[in-house]
Amino acid sequence: MRPHSDPEGPESREGSDGSESPETLVRDHTVYACVMGSRAFGLATDGSDTDRRGVFLAPTPLFWRFQKPPTHVEGPAEEQFSWELERFCALALRANPNILECLHSPLVEYADDTGHELLALRGAFLSRRTHETFARYALGQHKKLEADVRVHGAPRWKHAMHMLRLLTSCRDLLRTGTLTIDVGDERGPLLAVKRGEVPWPEVESRMNRLAAEAETASHRSPLPEEPDHRRVEDFLVRTRRASACQPDPYDEVVQGVVGGGGVRQR
Repeated sequence: MRPHSDPEGPESREGSDGSESPETLVRDHTVYACVMGSRAFGLATDGSDTDRRGVFLAPTPLFWRFQKPPTHVEGPAEEQFSWELERFCALALRANPNILECLHSPLVEYADDTGHELLALRGAFLSRRTHETFARYALGQHKKLEADVRVHGAPRWKHAMHMLRLLTSCRDLLRTGTLTIDVGDERGPLLAVKRGEVPWPEVESRMNRLAAEAETASHRSPLPEEPDHRRVEDFLVRTRRASACQPDPYDEVVQGVVGGGGVRQR
């Protein structure tokens, strides 16, 4: 599904300096859009939100200005968040769990040619770094959950569920080299955790077991030590160059000034 068009007309399409507004960048320049959260994980229930994530390609001429395009945009729809392509790739190369999961969503709503090429690069972003980043994120969540138990007598069970989900995903990725974010047969046990039906000590026991299994898997993982930076950078440079060749009002102004002798040396 193509991101919806601007409902407010041309007056809402530009910022005060003539640049495109953040909302317009998302609406008109999205290259990839997907559903994330519980719906993508296979953990949705009747009350689950629909979290949408996306990647937009800011036109290259916008980077020639002092005011650079944003690295990310929240909205314009509820529960929607998008990253500019370069920022998205940089985070993916650092094995950011949220970004990598976004690239592997089974619920893709839109992808143009650039988006399809980005999806074809999924393997280039994966490396053994995922062990550190996924495990570090889970450890941070565990510390917050322990604090909840001390203060309130119980953790936030939804967060406990996602901690176990992330560790399971990490272990399986390191074992197989493939990132699968739908929990499959683990849906029932994980939702039981979310409902508070599993005692906290048992949740911690599962966490420790999964962490140990991920550690073991990391030593013989089929994943490379590092992601393929060169392949990703080649894609980004080609995409920026192609964007620079597209007709753009600002580019026409620049060409007119330069071609008409409007630039003088002092």
